[in-house]
Amino acid sequence: MRYGFVIDQDRCIGCHACTVACKEEHQVPIGVFRTWVKYVEKGEFPHTSRHFGVMRCNHCDSAPCIEICPTHALYRRSDGIVDFDNQRCIGCKSCMQACPYDALYIDPNTNTAAKCNFCAHRVENNLEPACVIVCPTQAIIAGDLDNPVSNASRIVATEKVSVRKPEKGTEPKLFYKGIEGDLLQPTRLSRQNTFVFAEQRDERPVQPFDPAVTREVYDVAHPAPWGWKIAAYLWTKSIAAGVLMVPALHSLIDRHSLQQVVFTIVSPWIALVALAVTMALLVFDLKRPDRFHYLLLKPNFRSWLVLGAYILMGYGICALAWLWMGFSSGAVPAPLAIVTTIFAIGTACYSTFLFAQAKGRELWRGKAFFCWHLFIQALLAGGAVIIILQQMIPSGVMTDTLWFRGGLIDSVSVFGQILLLNLITLLIEILIPRKNQEKQLAIRSLTYGKFAGRFWISVVFLGVLCPLFLPRSLLSRFAEIVIALLALYGLWWFELLWVKAGQVVPLS
Repeated sequence: MRYGFVIDQDRCIGCHACTVACKEEHQVPIGVFRTWVKYVEKGEFPHTSRHFGVMRCNHCDSAPCIEICPTHALYRRSDGIVDFDNQRCIGCKSCMQACPYDALYIDPNTNTAAKCNFCAHRVENNLEPACVIVCPTQAIIAGDLDNPVSNASRIVATEKVSVRKPEKGTEPKLFYKGIEGDLLQPTRLSRQNTFVFAEQRDERPVQPFDPAVTREVYDVAHPAPWGWKIAAYLWTKSIAAGVLMVPALHSLIDRHSLQQVVFTIVSPWIALVALAVTMALLVFDLKRPDRFHYLLLKPNFRSWLVLGAYILMGYGICALAWLWMGFSSGAVPAPLAIVTTIFAIGTACYSTFLFAQAKGRELWRGKAFFCWHLFIQALLAGGAVIIILQQMIPSGVMTDTLWFRGGLIDSVSVFGQILLLNLITLLIEILIPRKNQEKQLAIRSLTYGKFAGRFWISVVFLGVLCPLFLPRSLLSRFAEIVIALLALYGLWWFELLWVKAGQVVPLS
């Protein structure tokens, strides 16, 4: 049994009765929607046309929201309905990033995720969903797609139907008959500065009127789920991972380096503080921070939110052991350095797989390259912190090492090589042509669009070029601190703009 919807847009009159019935049935608060009707217009007066599209959860057979949900709050029933349990939800909003159809929202009454659940309570009592019984033109058909005699199954089998974004591989069970094709591809639509009867007040860019382009004239609000806290989490996580990764990797060259105070005591202290801030940011970004322990008590081990939490805890244990060895013996044994390196790399790079589970955000889904970039960012952040330590800790405490003046290689030279790697990685990331239109639009928002000023000035010029090409004749203790701070400043702005740009492309 696989319940699904067929929506006959040839019959739909755009009356919003389904929206109202759904709100009444489930007591959906003002400002959020489980189902809604989107309007688009084509042409120029007097040769214009208006088209409707009923939007809602697609009850996918391969639902990405289920995979990414860290607490099994979203699940697929035996009858194919994708349902949710708000008693398990922690409000992490990851499901909203995973859904390519903008079908989920945060219920302001419970601060948990919610969506269309096919009126499962009605289906269990052999009743049709509320939207089906209220539709005046019978444009919404619900039924078992595995039952060949059901109306929904018959239409899907015998008539031309379409689904939204089949390339995502979600196997949606919401089929459209007779829908205007542009309604299925939100990136094709021109966004105006007003709706049919409302003024737009979000920050998404608008386009001038063009009669040849389909215009979006009514939609519901879809605010970006993630903001500065997620960017700050990426930033502090890079510092936490890098500040121990750098000395651990250096110990492969000079095994005596892990006998220095700065590496045995100061670095693990900084790693633990940055890691604590990282975890605090993750907790306080939850809509239900009081349920953060559900990650451990009710885990979904397919979600990289859960796996990442265990990696962070493992890295924290390694950092504590590193600190204890520093205090007790003044040296870090090689086996501990190797294990710490593994967990540090995992801490830096696991976000690659978490962001890849966000099927709705194409900018974030390049696994191999994004993983490499996160690794470089951790080296960059760790190196910057160590350069600052070099200048702030009394010289008597420091001995010659790869990262300090007077060693085999000057610290700023090594740091410059990491900066150069970061610049090359960044340019490849944004300049290589992309086949995916959503990724193209997101990158364009960074390079030419609303984020371009901050990106080129704060990230590229101040964060990379200035510290990279500062004349060596001008280097001083103060200048080296400035170099490190500029690199950290540029990294912060990159994380913030990367998170924002990933969410600027409309999903519905």
